[in-house]
Amino acid sequence: MLSSRSLFRAATPFIRAQRTYATSVASFNGKKNANGNYTVTMIEGDGIGIEISEAVKDIYKAAKVPIEWEPVDVTPILVDGKTTIPKVAVDSVRKNLVALKGPLATPVGKGHVSLNLTLRRTFNLFANVRPCKSIVGYKTPYDGVDTVLIRENTEGEYSGIEHVVVPGVVQSIKLITKEASERVLRYAFEYARSINKTKILAVHKASIMKVSDGLFLSTAKELAKEYPDLTLETELIDSTCLRLVTDPAPYKDYVMVMPNLYGDILSDLSSGLIGGLGLTPSGNMGDEVSIFEAVHGSAPDIAGKGLANPTALLLSSVMMLRHMGLNDHAVKIENAVLSTIASGKENRTGDLKGTASTKHFTEQVISRL
Repeated sequence: MLSSRSLFRAATPFIRAQRTYATSVASFNGKKNANGNYTVTMIEGDGIGIEISEAVKDIYKAAKVPIEWEPVDVTPILVDGKTTIPKVAVDSVRKNLVALKGPLATPVGKGHVSLNLTLRRTFNLFANVRPCKSIVGYKTPYDGVDTVLIRENTEGEYSGIEHVVVPGVVQSIKLITKEASERVLRYAFEYARSINKTKILAVHKASIMKVSDGLFLSTAKELAKEYPDLTLETELIDSTCLRLVTDPAPYKDYVMVMPNLYGDILSDLSSGLIGGLGLTPSGNMGDEVSIFEAVHGSAPDIAGKGLANPTALLLSSVMMLRHMGLNDHAVKIENAVLSTIASGKENRTGDLKGTASTKHFTEQVISRL
């Protein structure tokens, strides 16, 4: 558990421009093409995905980012009863090693499992990274939020192992392996180094799930011995939730890492602290391939109306640029986005209590590059 002394120690202010996000685990090994640019797979997504993807492309063009987009369609197909991504899309991502993805809506009533889950399984994206940082000029009930959460992305309750024992009794199996735990924990340690944080917080419920969460926790303690420059602390999931919504400031010092379900819940909770999923970037990391995505919904009710907020996809693309080593472009675009949001309601979209259209917001970001 976090001690009261370490939990409430004043955090050092952290400057966005200092972050590099380059790690020795799940690193980017892509090469420039004949034009001197990187090719990135673009999955525009459904609903508002097309509009916010267009905003990203316009801003990248204006910022002269050395990227060429390769759009692909990931409309799922069923192969032997299993949801599968079209081969053309899979080949594109494997070739380019990096992709940017808008929101996807899983077809209802056609036997498909979650498209997001399918993508993670297809490319073995074992770690989901979700930084949440307060935006100066956009007031929420919480000030000074600066959390980083890393979620194990492949097993836990999301393994999909469940069955009916007898009518009225269902058993769902939580799968935890040492291999997957060590992989995501090692990434968390490496990631902390890359952003100059010195503490890892392993979030768990080993007090109740002594074997499964106990394995995750013991693996974290073993791995910590390889990182003497970093400090490992642990905390129960319920305590983390309580403390985050009471005062998130003490968590500035930490990179939090946890099993799948806890990460799903805590990452959305953290997003709520800064204003919602429309402001939150996300990256799914694999040994070879990484996919950066807007985690909000496809919002079909406003699709095509020019009301969508592209911020989450833009900030996810900024994470992507840092992953690719294009840090100067990342800083330039991030600062333009954040200063646009801070400039007033007339330049913010409706979900941020503003009046701007997607086009107007995009133009304002470009004007600040």
